[in-house]
Amino acid sequence: MADLKVCAVADLPPGEARVVTLRDKEVAVFNVAGSFHAMDNLCPHRGAPLSDGRLEGKTVICPWHGWQFDVTTGALVVSPDSRQTTYPVTVRDGHVYVAPRGNA
Repeated sequence: MADLKVCAVADLPPGEARVVTLRDKEVAVFNVAGSFHAMDNLCPHRGAPLSDGRLEGKTVICPWHGWQFDVTTGALVVSPDSRQTTYPVTVRDGHVYVAPRGNA
């Protein structure tokens, strides 16, 4: 499967997120000060959409129960051995792309 074109860089401002479907999974794409990162969108605690959470620096805070994840690594802040699957992101020709191969 080829990389998925998510959006134009200009359409995802710093501090915001967007959801895409990748291999039947919801993936959240975050813009952290101009650097783009992607990870599973659903919080493992209760399934909240992390893309609806508040992004503080490189940490997204789950909108339902406050779990915090580092969007650059997928790690749960209080327990770094627990992590969301992350996906490689590239920027080409002014567009953001997510690769379908994730790492846990």
